Amino acid sequence: MAAVTRVVARRRTQATRSTTCLSLDKKLKKKISSDYDEIRCEECGSGDHESELLLCDGCDRGFHLFCLTPVLHSLPTTSTWFCSNPICSPAPTPPPRGFPLVQTKIIDFFRIQRSDVSQVHHNPKKRQRRTIVASHKKKRRWLLPFSPSEDCTRRLEQMASLATALTATGAQFSNDLTYDIQGMAPRSANSSSFEKGGMQVLSKQDKDAFNLCKAMMANGECPPLMVVFDPLEGFTVEADKFIKDLTIITEYVGDVDYLHNRENDDGDSIMTLLSAAHPCKTLVICPDKRSNIARFINGINNHTPEGKKKQNLKCVRFDVDGEARVLLIANRDISKGERLYYDYNAYEHEYPTHHFV
Repeated sequence: MAAVTRVVARRRTQATRSTTCLSLDKKLKKKISSDYDEIRCEECGSGDHESELLLCDGCDRGFHLFCLTPVLHSLPTTSTWFCSNPICSPAPTPPPRGFPLVQTKIIDFFRIQRSDVSQVHHNPKKRQRRTIVASHKKKRRWLLPFSPSEDCTRRLEQMASLATALTATGAQFSNDLTYDIQGMAPRSANSSSFEKGGMQVLSKQDKDAFNLCKAMMANGECPPLMVVFDPLEGFTVEADKFIKDLTIITEYVGDVDYLHNRENDDGDSIMTLLSAAHPCKTLVICPDKRSNIARFINGINNHTPEGKKKQNLKCVRFDVDGEARVLLIANRDISKGERLYYDYNAYEHEYPTHHFV
């Protein structure tokens, strides 16, 4: 029985106990049971997918988890749940406290080498030359490294926004995959040769662009992205400048673990890393403890045309030097201020993407 089914079942049990205490006749008991059997979602009007129907403790109306805004991916951890009706809902969650916009604190948070930072900040010509080379590569359909904001102060604001989100969610910053954490998968388990049907190999030109992105981030040049807090969607990511099609946004990172260890995990950000022919070798990325900005980029509902219209990134798994890696890449030009969305595990079936907004 799914987690949400227990919520519906709980209400039915309470109703049955009430009728027993009042010694109601069988017809009335049948009517009460029928009322709960006919619960429908207030958003879509359907009573299907009962295992994913959640009842508001304020108005007793039903809602599918995937019809809520934002969607819910698992049973609420609190003993009660309220819908968005102002009469039912408690006070909205206040925005998180912002990370201090202090260069030294940001440098320490992201573990940036100070000598590299000074070099990056005062070498705009070198950065511009990279962009020119990248533009030439784009014509040949090569991947592009991201182009950082030229304003040093703006980059600090972008990194502070990410530090705010990571701090609020209790995660540490990491820009690499992490192995051998508390019995999780070792690095040797991440071999692209285990991939079912083989994996696309990242070309030399694309690998150069990928390595350049990693080096820029290590030196304090971050992608031109801003993490913002939305009362409905929670943390989400917006483009802070124009981003070209085929630009590498970021690598999806976190702790690497076997899928069979995470089958009952209620995390909503687990990403497939390696889909092996043998199920016991399938790997996933778990970004709840260590992660980068990819953790806060939202997935789309790829079961609806409306959801697909929002997609401006694609999630691609590559063979990089014999290891599986996951990259988020722009699949069209992205305007400044546009929120980023990608097709989460687009061709996988481990995670139901119809839960996404």
